[in-house]
Amino acid sequence: MGRVEGKVALITGAARGQGRSHALRLAQEGADVVLVDACAPIPTAPIPMPGEDDLDRVADEVRAAGRRAIAHVVDVRDTGGMAKVVDDAVGTLGRLDIVCANAGIFATAPALETDDALWDETLAINLTGVFRTVRAAVPPMIDRGEGGSVILTSSTAGLKGVPNTVAYAAAKHGVVGVMRVLANELARHRIRVNSVHPTGVDTDMIRNEATYRLMVPGEEHPTSEQAEPVFRSVNALPVPWVDATDVSNAVLWLASDESRYVTGVTLPVDAGATGK
Repeated sequence: MGRVEGKVALITGAARGQGRSHALRLAQEGADVVLVDACAPIPTAPIPMPGEDDLDRVADEVRAAGRRAIAHVVDVRDTGGMAKVVDDAVGTLGRLDIVCANAGIFATAPALETDDALWDETLAINLTGVFRTVRAAVPPMIDRGEGGSVILTSSTAGLKGVPNTVAYAAAKHGVVGVMRVLANELARHRIRVNSVHPTGVDTDMIRNEATYRLMVPGEEHPTSEQAEPVFRSVNALPVPWVDATDVSNAVLWLASDESRYVTGVTLPVDAGATGK
């Protein structure tokens, strides 16, 4: 029997990267999955966003693992859209037990060069979108009366001040505040709320020229090979980044009954980066 057998998980930012990895890991352990992604361009994001075909592909991968999947193209900033996602999830799959508020973007600039568009969009997706996801998803969990697990994706930049990430860090620190309040408010309903804090993860979010330029300033077109030693220097363990599956394993643990008395925790998956 899987570690989340018979449960239903809602995952945002599910079309690729960590969201896709979380969906497949939870499905492997018995969960049905509700997949949400905007699948639309984000003007301030330095990389192209996934498309509907990417989201459909993840749904097919979940079904290939023997679990049910429904996919919704919805922006986490859309209150009405998220409410419809939750209504459909409960109506189609019968329940909601796990919420992974994972959707986010990563755009960088020195603090005093961060313009309004970058600030506003990063906060709206990475912080407000997390809150709106949880606000939509938790009421049916309360109504069901069987508890649940809410997992918010933050970052090492939600625990320390990482240069050139002021909007991202502000949002990810804000996620911790949301998590701590919800952990206290929802405990009486046996709904646990925790956050995960990855270091760099080997996905498109950091594997791009814009991030490489952050790590190798002065190079017009830095390569992954040039950036890798700098990524490695951030972590205590001798690795430049972690895999998405490393974060997914932490998400699975927080989603499962193995962590049934764990709530209000900031869980680093960071190769020791926050300890340096």
